[in-house]
Amino acid sequence: MTDAREVEELLLGEPLAHTMTDMEELSGLDAEIGLRLWSALGFPTPAPDEIAFTEEDVIALGQIRALLDHPYVDEEMVLRVARGVGQAMNRLASRVAELWLERLAEQLVKPGEAADEDAVVAALTASAELRPKFERLLLRAWRRQLSAAGVRAFGAAADATADAGTGTAQVSVGFADIVSFTRLSRRLGPSGLASLVDRFETGTATIIAEEGGRVIKTLGDEVLFTAPTAEAAAEIGLRISDWSAAEDFPDTRVGLASGEVILRLGDVFGTPVNLAARLTSAARPGTVLAAPDLAAELSATGNYALRKLGSRPLQGIGKVRPYLVRRHSSDRPQLTST
Repeated sequence: MTDAREVEELLLGEPLAHTMTDMEELSGLDAEIGLRLWSALGFPTPAPDEIAFTEEDVIALGQIRALLDHPYVDEEMVLRVARGVGQAMNRLASRVAELWLERLAEQLVKPGEAADEDAVVAALTASAELRPKFERLLLRAWRRQLSAAGVRAFGAAADATADAGTGTAQVSVGFADIVSFTRLSRRLGPSGLASLVDRFETGTATIIAEEGGRVIKTLGDEVLFTAPTAEAAAEIGLRISDWSAAEDFPDTRVGLASGEVILRLGDVFGTPVNLAARLTSAARPGTVLAAPDLAAELSATGNYALRKLGSRPLQGIGKVRPYLVRRHSSDRPQLTST
């Protein structure tokens, strides 16, 4: 393996053979639209005579041209979808590549030694061989996630608190983060820090899924999630706190809020999101704080011990009197490390 082009062709599974002019002629899609799509996916604009595309790229553009003939689809919609897909795929590909290269380094490179050309070639070859199997896994995950999103949309259509036309919904929102992460990152080496972040993402994602919530995004030392009810959000927050204590993990803290949020490209925006983030920053290590509206919903269930705290100013929000959320004493789990 001698240059980047050979690496690219190996991982694509086919040779680069076409310029954008070729793509326009072969796919029937206007080159200007094709370049906007390419940019929306997150790739740099190729020179007019640059051979940067494969036969599969031609087929994909032809399918997009056919999509644009559908009465429900227009150019703006395709560009927005491409932008969302590009952002998600970039993050996913980077994550998978990191995990894969880490595993290959363990198998192909002796501890303390640098990877030589033979190891790199072996890693790239193995990557190309396994690519089809990974792609089937990704396609299955995509279809299941699409199905889940469809079910949520179906439920929202009958929910008076949701408005599909404006992309808003009433939800419970939570932030959880690792306390003193900056100090920890200075103390831990790269591998220790990577292990810490991986444990946090794995542990929180598992808890959120088990309680019926949804991970919106992770940012290393913090996770943003939504939950269908205030009680589900509280359980997620309390379980994350319990998990960090039981697993000999650094302290975590959680902020919860509820209200109308804007749904866009898989993300959520709005005052409840900002409020949950500010409450997280204000929370003491190992605690869960709830905004007044969410605390009122929890109080109605009678399942939690709620303590009203003093008023505190929250940046961009104003003064808020949050509630400390705990389980009733008899409901608190006995923490054991496994």
